[in-house]
Amino acid sequence: MWGKGQSVAADGTKYDVREQNLLSEYHIRYGGYGGIAYHHVADKYIALFSHFIPCGTWEAIYILDGLLQNKSDLQPDTVHGDTQGQSTTVFALSYLLGIKLMPRIRNWQNLTFYRPSSQVKYKHIDSLFKDSINWELILNHWSDLFQVVLSIYTGKISSAALLRKLGNYSRKNRLYQAFRELGRVVRTVFLLEYISDPSLRKKITAATNKVEAYHGFAKWFFFGGDSIINTNNPKLMEKIIKYNHLVANAVIFQNVVDLTELLRQLQREGHLLSRDDVAARSPYLTAHIKRFGDYFLDLEQVPHALDERLVLNL
Repeated sequence: MWGKGQSVAADGTKYDVREQNLLSEYHIRYGGYGGIAYHHVADKYIALFSHFIPCGTWEAIYILDGLLQNKSDLQPDTVHGDTQGQSTTVFALSYLLGIKLMPRIRNWQNLTFYRPSSQVKYKHIDSLFKDSINWELILNHWSDLFQVVLSIYTGKISSAALLRKLGNYSRKNRLYQAFRELGRVVRTVFLLEYISDPSLRKKITAATNKVEAYHGFAKWFFFGGDSIINTNNPKLMEKIIKYNHLVANAVIFQNVVDLTELLRQLQREGHLLSRDDVAARSPYLTAHIKRFGDYFLDLEQVPHALDERLVLNL
């Protein structure tokens, strides 16, 4: 009722680290020194993958990497992000990898729309278009583009490393220019869909809101030691973020079980529930959790079986 697991939203949030650290950078927007935990959260609210990256890193570099490294049962083919999670090169690479990039773009009206050719004119939306596509450039490098994609699939290079190179050598690299030209095509088509379909804009906003809500939920479990990642080892930093991710996912799972039991109890009491009612609930609940309390683990107690008894019939 929350989604089919076909889409994922990616976004980053700052975690504090010590100033004397190779990864530590001052983040202007968040304020203070730290690094960025970059999460991929599925439409089912569960977090699929996490990176820990420097604050100055362009987040779009990692938007595809999380999907390609994801080994879970959920294998989304659509990724949402914010303005930082998009560019023409990212649109092109995601298209060639079979991933649909659908970001929430701020100030989209300042982006250039591209015509199929300079001769094409449109009756009602012609003023949107400022330039045309160089199809010859794409055609000449089409085999090179696919060679790069095959290298990513076979593990010869990561998508993050490729996007980083394409950004650094843009003026000299003809391959970058081909990626950029293809990305202009894909992004123009997406922008036309985005401005003409209110339901699509609503869907993208809802997806990105989920990952932003997940940031606060996961950080709620990150306490003690002044909430600072107190290590200078980059691998240990990554582990700390992933373990925090694991704890958050475990609580999400328990919250779903508890919510299901409560909703079934309401049904037994005669309350009518609709799918929309359930879909509006969120598993990011913390009020009932004893974060600082005493815990007793009864290893003899067998939990309820997750079978048809926990299925909601709506």
